[in-house]
Amino acid sequence: MNSKSPAQGQLYIVAAPSGAGKTSLVHVLINRYSDIAVSVSHTTRGMRPGEQDGVDYNFVDSERFAALIEQGDFLEHAEVFGNHYGTSRKWVQNRLDQGVDVILEIDWQGARQVRTQFPEALSIFIVPPSKSTLRTRLESRGQDKAEVIDRRMQEAASECSHYEEFDFIVVNENFEQAVSELGAIFISLRLTLAKQKVRHQDILSELLS
Repeated sequence: MNSKSPAQGQLYIVAAPSGAGKTSLVHVLINRYSDIAVSVSHTTRGMRPGEQDGVDYNFVDSERFAALIEQGDFLEHAEVFGNHYGTSRKWVQNRLDQGVDVILEIDWQGARQVRTQFPEALSIFIVPPSKSTLRTRLESRGQDKAEVIDRRMQEAASECSHYEEFDFIVVNENFEQAVSELGAIFISLRLTLAKQKVRHQDILSELLS
């Protein structure tokens, strides 16, 4: 794709192994800062207690998901633990054109797909402080059986092996510190010369008059 305008929003990719706290960190971030939106993925997995269709995910069946792939509606899509996940291309582009920063919560495979279409996207990888901490977090959720947790632990090692493909790494040991570090990435990108020239054009013009 062509270089984006400074007035456009910034696209961010946030990835992490299951249980690293990615979703919780992003939730705090979007409530703390303005003009940040999280893409609501389509998925074929079942709805968990407390989740809402269109809020947590767009829940669709396998046939509908396949049709969306065929229509080219997905910016990226992947299969994770037997379920399919996909990101709406149109939704993301519309938000960016409105000047809104967009976060994609996807895995490393999806991140690769997005980078080919949005090379200017910035990617952040969230990691737990240790394997033992990750296992404890997975067990404390009370959502998965022991064999599923074992599989997620194995997958975590594979996912973490791709950390060098990302621009930033945040270690989620202390939650508030991790939120601050994640927020610092977003704020720093909003303070670049190109962004500030657009946002504060009146101030800069008045100072130079």
